[in-house]
Amino acid sequence: MGDRPKPSPSIRRVKVLEFCVILAIGLAISITTSWSKGSSQTQSDQRNQFEIKSSVNVVLMHVTVRDRDGNLVGLLNQDNFQVYEDGALQQIESFSHEDIPVTVGLVVDNSGSMKSKRPEVIAAALAFVRSSNSQDEMFVVNFNDGVSFGLPRNTPFTDQPDQLRLALSDVVAMGRTALYDAISDAVGHLKQGNHDKKALIVVSDGGDNASRHALSETMARAVKSDAMIYTIGLFDEDDPDRNPEVLKKLSKATGGDSFLPESIKDVQTICERIALEIRNQYTVTYISSNKKEDGSYRNIKVKVNAPDHGRLIVRARSGYYAPSNTESKRESKALSYESSN
Repeated sequence: MGDRPKPSPSIRRVKVLEFCVILAIGLAISITTSWSKGSSQTQSDQRNQFEIKSSVNVVLMHVTVRDRDGNLVGLLNQDNFQVYEDGALQQIESFSHEDIPVTVGLVVDNSGSMKSKRPEVIAAALAFVRSSNSQDEMFVVNFNDGVSFGLPRNTPFTDQPDQLRLALSDVVAMGRTALYDAISDAVGHLKQGNHDKKALIVVSDGGDNASRHALSETMARAVKSDAMIYTIGLFDEDDPDRNPEVLKKLSKATGGDSFLPESIKDVQTICERIALEIRNQYTVTYISSNKKEDGSYRNIKVKVNAPDHGRLIVRARSGYYAPSNTESKRESKALSYESSN
């Protein structure tokens, strides 16, 4: 029997090429099947995570505790705190007392009535910056007839005093007062921040004669943001638009504080006090025992029992809006749509 003829080099190359193609197709099918299973699992996990989150209403609060002399009280523990929602005692889930970074908005009235006060206001705002945590991220909202952000568009936040000084200074004081619009816009901007703890420092006379938003709308948006609002009221005796009650109401509802200094010279000390307070608060969370997703407003009361410290003054947000079933369904549909695409 003669030797079998050897295939030519060109035939061998064709067979090798066919083998490579078959191998590549097999790998592609395997990868596609694996990716499909993984993608399906990821989408399922995302939906499950959302379902868990939407059914658990975690309430976050930052609590300030002072003694009867106005001094900040530290060294308290979780056992000293009791939290009530609509009168029902809640179980505290987490508790801490740390100087954590904050996202802060400086919201400054630049209407015509503030023109003579601007140098002191700018100096006070910068004193706040210097007294804050070096990791804080800040922004500036200037307002008169309209609302404008002081930092460049490509710089939503900064920790640089020079940038903040320019943002506060680069505006002319004139016109009317759109306070409610300014706070609404500032609250919206806070959502872009990287820190869970958020605050606004509002310097104004409390009057409003130019906003599109109503006070009730602004209040609701502020409460839903979880941000603390600190207000400093600066008034002229003959100012017909002065409204300190608005400033007090905003602060009380959000767990901040309101100041009505007798002299413009006191503003710097007040800003330093606010910065120190923010850095020395207790952070408390609880899961509401009320599982209804009805969008209702729920009152919060925080009590501190520490006999060794005497009578204590406790300040925290006075309430919050529960999630609504409609919002949960809308967010769930949005998540499902995004996952499927």
